[in-house]
Amino acid sequence: MVTCKETHAAIIAMHKNGFTGKDIVDTKIAPKSTIYRFIKNFKERGSILVKKASGRPRKSSKRQDRLLKRIQLRDRSATSAELAQEWQQAGVSASARTVRRRLLEDGLVSRRAAKKPLLSKKNIRDRLIFCRKYSEWTAVDWGKVIFSDEAPFRLFGASGKRLVRRRKGERYHQSCVMPTVKHPNTIHVWGCFSSKGVGSLTILPKNTAMNKEWYQNTLQQQLLPTIQQQFGEEQCIFQHDGAPCHKAKVITKWFGDQNVEILGPWSGNSPDLNPIDNLWSILKRRVDKQKPTNSDKLQEVIKKEWVAISQDLAQKLIESITSRIAEVLKKKGQHCKY
Repeated sequence: MVTCKETHAAIIAMHKNGFTGKDIVDTKIAPKSTIYRFIKNFKERGSILVKKASGRPRKSSKRQDRLLKRIQLRDRSATSAELAQEWQQAGVSASARTVRRRLLEDGLVSRRAAKKPLLSKKNIRDRLIFCRKYSEWTAVDWGKVIFSDEAPFRLFGASGKRLVRRRKGERYHQSCVMPTVKHPNTIHVWGCFSSKGVGSLTILPKNTAMNKEWYQNTLQQQLLPTIQQQFGEEQCIFQHDGAPCHKAKVITKWFGDQNVEILGPWSGNSPDLNPIDNLWSILKRRVDKQKPTNSDKLQEVIKKEWVAISQDLAQKLIESITSRIAEVLKKKGQHCKY
């Protein structure tokens, strides 16, 4: 089968050899209108090459496009309408839609800002100190660490995000709405885990905050059994953050009396370095799917889903720490993707 280019060339070749338009139409090589259009274009341009359509001219030059990119990078949260106004002051009259297209050409896509704790200079310095100290550790070394933390759980899915798929007009359909209440019941839990799987989990009584007395009791009743169950007589290391109750003198003395080694010094505002934060997120999604309707059911679901977490998942989270540390060092103490 002849291609379009071959057909075009054949029509012009016959025209040059004295064939009339009618003669070429009789060959049925192409539709009549196509044949006459090819001949007409050839007479006007003297070539069989198709002239590239010019299209609508761009409203901005490459230099002006680079200016727009600099404006956006100077203020990442500026809207396309605001950028269009500032661009206009530089002599470019363009719509917000044109602004978005130019930015897309440079790979600048509008996305929801990631939420991360604010890092002070001290936080960044402490993060670098911690990561440099443990940069040579392998997955085997991290397999000897028990990570711990506290986390809040709320009713009606308020503890995590929920996405729904809906059709037009279904935004407020009952199945597409996440219920909220003014003062949701909140349950605070403490848990720990290692590469060997999840450890103990305890739920604090309602309206009770973790203080040094509760924390010491939790360590005695929950941590020590976990250490015995997962490591036996093998030496392990315990991780906790720098919360005030964690740094109390009575807690420091307790760790010394129990001969428990502490990982650290832990840097503040660094949940991205602690894999248990990812474990909490997974647990909250699983709990939200069960849709508990009261505090008792919420506690029941939390305990059920906690023990259902597999060792494979726990091990993968522990093994990710080496990548977290490498990324923080590469970014000079800034947040990593975890």
